[in-house]
Amino acid sequence: MDPAAQQWFDTATFAGVELDPAVLVEAKAGRRVSVVIPARNEAATVASVVSQLGESLLPLGLVDELVVIDSDSTDGTAEQARAAGAQVFAAGEIETGTEPVPGKGEALWKSLFVTSGDLLVFIDADLTEWGPHFVTGLLGPLVADENVQLVKGFYDRLADDLPGADEPMPQGGRVTELCARPLLNLYWPQLAAVVQPLAGEWAIRRELIETLPIPVGYGVEFATLTDTWQRYGLAAIAQVDLGRRGHRHQNVHDLGVMAAEILATAMRRLPGGPTPEEPAGRLQQYDRRAPTGWLSRPVPTLERPAARANRYYQPRTGVPCSS
Repeated sequence: MDPAAQQWFDTATFAGVELDPAVLVEAKAGRRVSVVIPARNEAATVASVVSQLGESLLPLGLVDELVVIDSDSTDGTAEQARAAGAQVFAAGEIETGTEPVPGKGEALWKSLFVTSGDLLVFIDADLTEWGPHFVTGLLGPLVADENVQLVKGFYDRLADDLPGADEPMPQGGRVTELCARPLLNLYWPQLAAVVQPLAGEWAIRRELIETLPIPVGYGVEFATLTDTWQRYGLAAIAQVDLGRRGHRHQNVHDLGVMAAEILATAMRRLPGGPTPEEPAGRLQQYDRRAPTGWLSRPVPTLERPAARANRYYQPRTGVPCSS
């Protein structure tokens, strides 16, 4: 392993379960914390995620906003999240002056327009085995060290529809191990010790994320990691062991599109790579159940410019643009 990566792992890796929320309330020193949950058709789990955080961290004053960004759900996700106590915004109705597109990165980018936190914590909506320590763990390095800009989570993964799912898997997901990790080791070796670069649980300072370009799809985690390193170096990044995480398992065809997005995101960050404005490509996947035997899947390659440059962006107003 790159010596700088090993040294970083030894000094910037923390245990999230050891942090006392009451201590963090004092340490946040008046800064606002927004927890953002991007969701699309997660009615089965989103209410549990919202209620656990709302009941444990909102009363303490550690979390100031608990926000769900709903991306065109058709299963009642928004209603479930709202009933559980979240502020809910439809991604397509948040005014940014841009044509709405689907995607996780799009939801996270738009969350900047309707939140007011100085520190933002992103949590996936499909969690089934986890705890509020995910939030406290991710916040810990940010409130303890002003030099830390980005905190990545990692965990043993439980997938409820895999053989032996009751046994945790200590590695990242298939796209992480087959796509993201090889890319980092080859082209960003100082980031080789990031355990799960694509983890959906991470935290970042607003003053950084509002200045970063954001891929509209699943490239958002890879982009924020490499862009933060490029701008500030390893000292600006920390990672936290969050224990165990259960979630819904995706099929390999869906993961193929995700991998293509990660590749496109990485290529744009290499010298001479394509620009974010170039049209999206398509991924051809063989499936005998499809009418022609093939699936033609669009690969999102669009990146949103930094939110701070958007004329609709009013940082830290606390006034939603749409609800």
